[in-house]
Amino acid sequence: MDDFDEEFSGETPADPRDPGETFLPRDAVYRHDMGGSHRERFAGLPVPYDIRPVADPGRVAWALCDETEIGHDAPGSALPDGLDKLLRTVNGAEVQALVITGFGATNAPRLLAEHADHLPALRSVFLGFVEPEHWEISWIRQGDITPLLEAYPRLERLDVRGSEGLTMRPVTHRHLKVLRFETGGLPGEVVRAVGASALPSLQHLELWLGIDQYGGDSTVADLDGILSGAGLPALKRLGLRDSPIQDDIAAAVAAAPVVARLEELSLGMGTLTDRGAEALLSGQPLSHLRALDLRHHFLSETLAARLRRGLPGVAVDLEDAQPRGDDWLYVAVSE
Repeated sequence: MDDFDEEFSGETPADPRDPGETFLPRDAVYRHDMGGSHRERFAGLPVPYDIRPVADPGRVAWALCDETEIGHDAPGSALPDGLDKLLRTVNGAEVQALVITGFGATNAPRLLAEHADHLPALRSVFLGFVEPEHWEISWIRQGDITPLLEAYPRLERLDVRGSEGLTMRPVTHRHLKVLRFETGGLPGEVVRAVGASALPSLQHLELWLGIDQYGGDSTVADLDGILSGAGLPALKRLGLRDSPIQDDIAAAVAAAPVVARLEELSLGMGTLTDRGAEALLSGQPLSHLRALDLRHHFLSETLAARLRRGLPGVAVDLEDAQPRGDDWLYVAVSE
């Protein structure tokens, strides 16, 4: 599959790290060039935007379009035809990764669930694989993602971008390792469903919580199931990011049982101030962490320095400090 890799060479490459293996800045996975911003890879695999015969279909994250028009009256989905073409072109039993493009992925969970018998090796799915310069994140439409998780019990990774219409019910899923939500507003219903799920293999959980204006109505109490760690015995990396109540989340994290087993913690992209930093410093020890991501914050230089001194063996990311001249605090991603 070197031919695909050659197509994606560029002068300004994306961060080579996978966002399912660490916490990255919001645009780090995109390559930027004269053509705009391009998401090139998913789950370590190149993403071609055409379907053609290849020697090893498992070494590609295949792109399929769902909704082709924006708006609530969009006529339908292109996914049935695209999926049919893929299964006629390559051996579906070898396909391991899919990314769903278009103006939304409302239909994808149900349609993919209906074709589960044709995709027995599917391990990674991205719903809403959209380039940031083409659509606002708040425009990306989603639906109920539960059928996808139920139909693919051996799925290992699910990434969801956008949250308009997004729903989820609590599930038991024994093989999922990475679950990521990139949103400008994650519904509290979804946060509670994650916390009520049994995910014994999950290692990386990342929630961009966002603001109420775009559906991010979750409270600190909605995080109780996640912070207890009861359904997440294997969790190594927890990201509670992009929140306007980041200080309150930091205070809850400072006493949360799940923290003791983490290797990486991200409270970045939100409105963290000195109050939240004080809570982290006065709470349970964080010295066992390999990394603490607080990028995009509103900390004073004094508190930033105290965090660095207090966690000498931890890689503390305090980049992207925001100005503190007034009371207007903002998250990194909303609209």
